[in-house]
Amino acid sequence: MGHAAGLRAGTRYAFSRDFKKKGFIALSTYLRTYRVGDIVDVVANGAVQKGMPYKVFHGKTGVVYNVTKSSLGVILYKRVRNRYIEKRINVRIEHVRPSGSRDDFLRRVKENAAKKKEAAAKGTQMHLKRQPAMPREARTVSAKEVRPESIAPVAYETTI
Repeated sequence: MGHAAGLRAGTRYAFSRDFKKKGFIALSTYLRTYRVGDIVDVVANGAVQKGMPYKVFHGKTGVVYNVTKSSLGVILYKRVRNRYIEKRINVRIEHVRPSGSRDDFLRRVKENAAKKKEAAAKGTQMHLKRQPAMPREARTVSAKEVRPESIAPVAYETTI
């Protein structure tokens, strides 16, 4: 048999609802307000076929450029060979959720501003860049209290 190449080909799991998330769509989905410039994740909801994004855009993060009564215009970037092409799609709000991609960055900006203010009050320099986790400190293991054990694998036995 041939392989189907329709609009929703290969979306058996991508467009299915999650375990214990089937049924009515939460009201918070509809009561949430979006503004131009918001960063959103495009995640298709299989229960609503209207205004569904094409499968390539499922899971992508973009910026809202247009807001209407029941849908959003989102700017996404699609990889085509060696470049990224800007795509503008219109998606219903059921298929969109606010992105948490900038939360950590915004938290760090606030922390750094507080640290700068504190350092300026003290008149000291403050290092604000993130540092990678350093290697653990060296330590010596004593063999006097705890004797080393020799470990060998248990031989496999068949019981047939």
